[in-house]
Amino acid sequence: MEKVAGSKETGEAPPLPPPPAIPPCVKPELASPKYSIVSRSGIGTAGRCIPLLANHFKVSVNAPDAVFYQYSISITSEDKRDVDGKGIRRKLIERLYQTYSSELHNKQFAFDGEKSLYTVGPLPQNKLVFTVVLEESFAKRETRSSGGSGSPSGKRSKRSFQSKTFQVEISYATKIPLRLIGLTLKAADVDNDAQDAFRVLDIILRQQAASRGCLLVRQSFFHDDSNNLVDVGGGVCGLRGFHSSFRPTQAGLSLNMDVSTTMILKPGPVIDFILANQNVREPRYVDWVKARKMLKNMRVKSTHRNMEYKIIGMSDKPCNHQYFSMKVKNNDGSNGEQTMEITVYDYFAKHCGIELTYSQFLPCLDVGKPKKPNYLPLELASLVSLQRYTKALSSAQRASLVEQSRQKPQEKSRIVTDAVRNYRYDNDPLLAACGISIEKQLTQVNGRVLETPKLKVGNNDDCIPRNGRWNFNNKTLVKPVKIERWIVVNFSARCDTSHISRELINSGMRKGIHIERPFTLLEEDQQSRRGGPVARVEKMFEQIKEKLPGPPEFILCVLPEKKNSIIYGPWKKKCLSDFGIVTQCISPSKINDQYLTNVLLKINSKLGGINSLLALEYSSHVPVIKDTPTMILGMDVSHGSPGQAAVPSIAAVVGSLNWPLISRYRASIRTQSPKVEMIDGLYKPLANGNDDGIIRELLMDFYRTSNQRKPTQIIVFRDGVSESQFNQVLNVELDQIIKAYMHLGEADIPKFTVIIAQKNHHTKLFQAKAPDNIPPGMLPSDRSIYLLLHLLFVTYNDRELLDQLTIMSWLMRLVSHPMTCKTLSTPYPMCTKGVQLQFQLWLRFAMPILLRNRWGSLSSLRIYQKPLQDMQASLHLELSPSQSSLGCMRASGVPCSSAEFWPL
Repeated sequence: MEKVAGSKETGEAPPLPPPPAIPPCVKPELASPKYSIVSRSGIGTAGRCIPLLANHFKVSVNAPDAVFYQYSISITSEDKRDVDGKGIRRKLIERLYQTYSSELHNKQFAFDGEKSLYTVGPLPQNKLVFTVVLEESFAKRETRSSGGSGSPSGKRSKRSFQSKTFQVEISYATKIPLRLIGLTLKAADVDNDAQDAFRVLDIILRQQAASRGCLLVRQSFFHDDSNNLVDVGGGVCGLRGFHSSFRPTQAGLSLNMDVSTTMILKPGPVIDFILANQNVREPRYVDWVKARKMLKNMRVKSTHRNMEYKIIGMSDKPCNHQYFSMKVKNNDGSNGEQTMEITVYDYFAKHCGIELTYSQFLPCLDVGKPKKPNYLPLELASLVSLQRYTKALSSAQRASLVEQSRQKPQEKSRIVTDAVRNYRYDNDPLLAACGISIEKQLTQVNGRVLETPKLKVGNNDDCIPRNGRWNFNNKTLVKPVKIERWIVVNFSARCDTSHISRELINSGMRKGIHIERPFTLLEEDQQSRRGGPVARVEKMFEQIKEKLPGPPEFILCVLPEKKNSIIYGPWKKKCLSDFGIVTQCISPSKINDQYLTNVLLKINSKLGGINSLLALEYSSHVPVIKDTPTMILGMDVSHGSPGQAAVPSIAAVVGSLNWPLISRYRASIRTQSPKVEMIDGLYKPLANGNDDGIIRELLMDFYRTSNQRKPTQIIVFRDGVSESQFNQVLNVELDQIIKAYMHLGEADIPKFTVIIAQKNHHTKLFQAKAPDNIPPGMLPSDRSIYLLLHLLFVTYNDRELLDQLTIMSWLMRLVSHPMTCKTLSTPYPMCTKGVQLQFQLWLRFAMPILLRNRWGSLSSLRIYQKPLQDMQASLHLELSPSQSSLGCMRASGVPCSSAEFWPL
């Protein structure tokens, strides 16, 4: 008899009823799709071919089956406290190997300086515990802090260890096969497991540099050699060194070697540093409050005892008046002690035989503990070498560093080649155990110089750049603006504003810009110049409101100094954030037509004009984009400087408008948690069902300005992310963009192409048969886009993560079209040369806005009078095309809050 499901004869349970039908009003929530990085497309073929050399050195792996074993390291002192300092941890691991190499079967290892150790093959046991003893001299200097007298006796440390015996525990963690690198090279993409293998190889390079006493900064290392110092002023030096790392390439594994520079404190007498830092000639002019703040946490060496310390502060009084308590033996011959008060000056004179000269009248350095000071006279202290300087450089320091660090291509290629030969990486025992050998010649690659794009200027004239540059001599602008109500404000005592305004009007006429005479010329009075920058700006705006019946459409501001004026930040914040007035700052050393033309290019683009257009865009023939509504997004995050850990990061996204143009953009900005790279404000659903995210704003503006067309293609360009964050861009940020699109009620998701632009790679290219820099528009013929933009040695690497539009193959293969050069190397609205990628519009639009927001409190932003909630600053600026179809702020895109100050 046939058994029926659910019948009594079979004893089975009856079948479950079918699931209920989903009501039409309910929209099922689908799981978010997970995207993976696409394989790289074919190579390009267009352009004039030239042979190139890259600073990559080919690496051969003769033992691909080798396996790295990772072990966790725990180091404690006798009193069971953890030892955290990298210096002493490296010294302990080095001493461990010297003492117990036989117990480790003489197996070499690489230590990362923190908590991980790597070997090729396993150690004898999964867990090993060793007792390591350091010599008395090293243990004293590394682990004990000074006492309470005026005589230093020990090196600085975060904790005071009372012993010189340590316990080191080594525990097995995981295996990392070297073959992962080979699999990655075949797949052309680096996954997380392969990144572990590359990290081990890089740790081996770092350990070799550490063994030579180098300063380590990530994958860069710097020798303590005075020949490598570049004095930039202010007691700061640039130190030249090298960056080294193993990289996957099309041709296989390679060693990337590049020249690197970091900033350090200028070693030498502390008093010399103070004078240089404050730009004074004599100690009597020193601001000691400022000096105390600057010197804190610096490391110094006492010249009379050759010991190192960390500065925690300075004495309140000069040496000859600064007393401290000192224990001395009783004079009666007993073993007792008595405490006496003595000045630092008398202590060194009577007990050390040192007669202090100029420093007896100066404060002492405090190199002790907060409650147990230890005073060291300034003339006996010198800054130790290789101390990093992480504060921001001044404009003068940056200019000096650039000028002195400039190297010719042949010199740079020779330096990196010599470095690879001199460091003899092949002799490293760990690399040898992996069968790794490194060639000593630069890698040969082929490049293609793309055809120069054609630009359109005024009167339908053509303009063809030469060497990445062009000019507006005898040319007019595509769309010049008309400036009617404007004023000139002058913070400089040496400029004639009447002459400047006349010459600006005349130069504007030659470019097609009609400029009326300024409404008024405002000069800063002598008394106001004595105030601070904020007060000077406030005083000037009081004059503006008194003189003008309403807000001007534009203000020309003459600054007292060039580039580094203290007025610039407060002025920009006042104009853009508080009043919403377009402004242009100048500080001319000489007035000529070229200078005024560059100024007018900025002014015209800021007021909504167009300086020039790509010829293809002018005729609406941009490939890929012309037939399908396409939106272009550029995203980046700006973080505070290394010394500003609590400063919020600022995320900026720009989105294209007015399809089929590719040159009109709108910027949106949010603040987020400090040092967070992933943008968390792309999609922000509210309790009332609305979306307060960035993407919704940009999508709505695209729809409004594109004849009610919705984007069916979206191209995303992302900057500032490392290779380990690629998947987060795809599966976190892209997912937020899709959710924002669907939140608008759209069922059909657009196709996406996501491209990562990396500027901070260390690949450098050289012409193989010429001593010159590689020409503008040069593109290597491989699957990484390294584009040289102009006659400087700068390259960009663009990685496609997702390519649903399949346009990357077009970019790499179809670059015969001149639009490609324009797309990759687009002119910048503020000058007449190609300076950045169209892909990186945020770098020229969003980033200046981010920096301007940092000039003042974020909570003071009143753009569009939108209240800030939870420090979420939102800046809405519409960008208009300029000379290269790029955009800047329009007059219509600035806030209208100035009505609070002027009657309508």
